[in-house]
Amino acid sequence: MIRRVIILGSTGSIGTQTLDVIEHLNTLAAASPSAALPRFEVVGLAAGNNAKLLAHQAARFGVRHVALLDPHAPLDAVLKPRRGTTAAEALVREVEADIVVAAMVGASGLPATLAAVQLGRDIALANKETLVAAGALIIPAARASGSRLLPVDSEHAAVWQCLLSDPSGRHNPGAAPLVPPLTIGSEVAKIILTASGGPFRTWTRERAYDATPAQALAHPTWSMGAKVTIDSASLTNKAFEVIEAHWLFGAPAQRIGVLIHPQSIVHSLVEFADGNIMAQLGPPDMRAPIQFALTFPNRQPGRSHTLDFTKLSKLEFEPPDTARFPALKLAYNVITAGGGSGAIFNAASEEATMAFLDPAGPRLSFGRMPELAAEALAELGAPPVRSLAEVMDLDARARAFVRARLAEPTRTVIPTGSATPAQPAPPAAPARR
Repeated sequence: MIRRVIILGSTGSIGTQTLDVIEHLNTLAAASPSAALPRFEVVGLAAGNNAKLLAHQAARFGVRHVALLDPHAPLDAVLKPRRGTTAAEALVREVEADIVVAAMVGASGLPATLAAVQLGRDIALANKETLVAAGALIIPAARASGSRLLPVDSEHAAVWQCLLSDPSGRHNPGAAPLVPPLTIGSEVAKIILTASGGPFRTWTRERAYDATPAQALAHPTWSMGAKVTIDSASLTNKAFEVIEAHWLFGAPAQRIGVLIHPQSIVHSLVEFADGNIMAQLGPPDMRAPIQFALTFPNRQPGRSHTLDFTKLSKLEFEPPDTARFPALKLAYNVITAGGGSGAIFNAASEEATMAFLDPAGPRLSFGRMPELAAEALAELGAPPVRSLAEVMDLDARARAFVRARLAEPTRTVIPTGSATPAQPAPPAAPARR
């Protein structure tokens, strides 16, 4: 059996690891032909601006169809490139595939992922912004087309595996035709996502507020791209994962919890109604959830090393400090508000993160990022979203709001140690269409 794969975001961290996993799986299939293991054929690759690595990947895996955001970067003449902001979506719509790995960073991957869902493709979902910004569109489209959303984020992959192990059979692939998206029932009391706590887990709120990009990029556990690493340091990434869990598993806000777990060994837990708790453990290696999504519902020997429990000295857990990491509290507000609040939260956070990572120097404080997201949510509200155009309109308005705030004269917003942060000046009215 051959499974045709398109990778959106092939030159990023998840994309490159996905190619390594595919190479490993194909080696297993070639070494054991009698086992009838699936072989994976990479039929499309999409990237942002790294044309050199994209060309290398295409040559390595014999891929002709590629997409590149950069309209001018040179590519090998044998390739069939699609270029520009619509290139990834065109690749998905024009190249036949069985599974699409959605690993583009930020909202840029939303149109292509939605197209893949509408076409009924299996989606190995690593782009959490897709469901944060447009879960109200993606989930109904997946149910209508039969597209399976196979979570690649380690936390959601862990929840998924715990639910699949439920002895009631409710979430067993043999009993349910589509897993996920699925809806948890009364047998599940709570989904608990874990977070390493990032580099500022033990810092004071005031010290973390003024952290530098270099300090925020020094993640103690995971190796990720710059944006995701910054989001992880502020727990914005975990806030996104809370919202994603809401959409993937049909869980209301009050049944999704977060625990700080600095060792990153327990990736998530599911507490059942009878008090039993299932947890998924593994080393902090993204290749394991990537492989499970690609090979589901089967398991094959993996590339990740296994845990040696004799060498585990301790496993620590603590509640998150939402005063130090206010972005996490915003996630629950977004779930409750619904509508387009997720699109606003995602876009405002992304715009603020890019300003913090400005190559010329950060244009705002580390602690100012979640404040801007909160202000954008307060100003723009939660209008309903019924189409991708409406989602992208809110995305643009949230980004414009953040840019306008950053252009204002510097204001004193850094907390001075009180439990409540200093209040910002009244927001300026955003541009209206």
